[in-house]
Amino acid sequence: MTRWLSISGLVFALDQFTKHIVINNLYYGERIDVLPFFQWVRFHNEGAAFSFLASAGPWKHWFFVTLGGLVAVYLIWELARLKQEERHLGLVFSLILGGALGNVCDRLLHGHVIDFIYFSYAGYSFPAFNIADMSLFFGAAIWIFFMIIEYRQGKEAHRS
Repeated sequence: MTRWLSISGLVFALDQFTKHIVINNLYYGERIDVLPFFQWVRFHNEGAAFSFLASAGPWKHWFFVTLGGLVAVYLIWELARLKQEERHLGLVFSLILGGALGNVCDRLLHGHVIDFIYFSYAGYSFPAFNIADMSLFFGAAIWIFFMIIEYRQGKEAHRS
């Protein structure tokens, strides 16, 4: 379990370190062009992914903090229960845990999540995100990948 918590801690530390750099070097709304389609920015997200519920009332702050905290406790519990044959899920849970803690920390310290990675080109853009968001995404994507493999193996075993 120490290995998995170390991965979560690394994700959390990298997320907070990069956000610290952004807070100290960019003002809100500032954009720095890195490539024609990629910019460093400083945006604040009071909602969830893609600013979901960003315009909801003040209740959303504590809702997201509580939800993130509950997810963190659940993932730590799951990490502690992992069987040897489920160790591949350790990476999944670690990535999601580190990302959840990074964004919960932002909400507690700043009242919003700091986003700074931004892709846009020819009038099209993808919502800004951060290291924690990337970790959550990749954790979920890997989990879905494992579920598809498990489903297919179960389907093949059922045919035999």
